[in-house]
Amino acid sequence: MELLETQSPERRKLLETSERHKRELEKEMKGVSEKTEKAITNALIIGGSLALTYFVVSQLTKSKKTKSKKVKTPSLPDEEESEVESQSVPSLVSQISEKLISQASVILLDIAREKLSEYLTKRKNENS
Repeated sequence: MELLETQSPERRKLLETSERHKRELEKEMKGVSEKTEKAITNALIIGGSLALTYFVVSQLTKSKKTKSKKVKTPSLPDEEESEVESQSVPSLVSQISEKLISQASVILLDIAREKLSEYLTKRKNENS
């Protein structure tokens, strides 16, 4: 019976059509999974850069706050001058670190913006 059914031209056409649809479906699913993987990768890069920026800023601002909580004790005028001089060095270091933090934040946010822009452009082109 099966031999007669497979030899039927109509059945053969249906089987071929079914196989073609199956291959197209598998191809489409593979494409969707690749696009999803790229989107997740981009999201992780953006999230990671934002988290890293937050961590760096919070660590540097935390150490800055602990340094600024110095308690001054009454002292002689000569000792006050030396303390003022020693405080100018940390302020210079903190200014440099603030500049570095802001530059690093700008760079990381620029990378995140580029990745997000690429993702949105791809998605817009796919929808068109």
